Amino acid sequence: MRPDASRMQALEQRERIVLASPDWSLQGRMAISSPEDSGSGSLTWDQQGAEFRFALSAPVSGKTWTLSGDSTHAELSGLHEQVVMGTSASELLARELGWKVPVAQLGYWVRGIRAPGPAQVVFREDGLPAEIRQDGWKIEFRDFEESGDPVLPRKIFANNGDYRVRLVVRRWGSS
Repeated sequence: MRPDASRMQALEQRERIVLASPDWSLQGRMAISSPEDSGSGSLTWDQQGAEFRFALSAPVSGKTWTLSGDSTHAELSGLHEQVVMGTSASELLARELGWKVPVAQLGYWVRGIRAPGPAQVVFREDGLPAEIRQDGWKIEFRDFEESGDPVLPRKIFANNGDYRVRLVVRRWGSS
């Protein structure tokens, strides 16, 4: 078996293990930048199957906004006086903040696995993914929490042209 084939087989096994736990959470720091705007802050992300709650707290302003929803709708609160609704989290962030963030795919990438669809993977020496290229995005895994089972990323840097998302996970948990 070719080395890449054995690594892909190991990745597919790891993906099955990760996907077997659809309820998860993380706490960390996130920075997002685009040509129009940027922002950063503390992040809490709770995922229960298709339902998510994503809260970002800005350090300077102390403001917190929350993005929640599922695969058919999304709500953004804390940014304006009224809750804003949209058909998807990505559409809502693009419309309200000018941020190009593929939230559905990010839910896979933050866990070090491919989102559904074609992807290219570059592996580290230890067989974990170093990089995934998918849907125009380059996702780099700069560090992993080696004590977990399965091993999950600790530093994730993603970019698509001028759009960048950086995430440093302080704590993984199960929702």
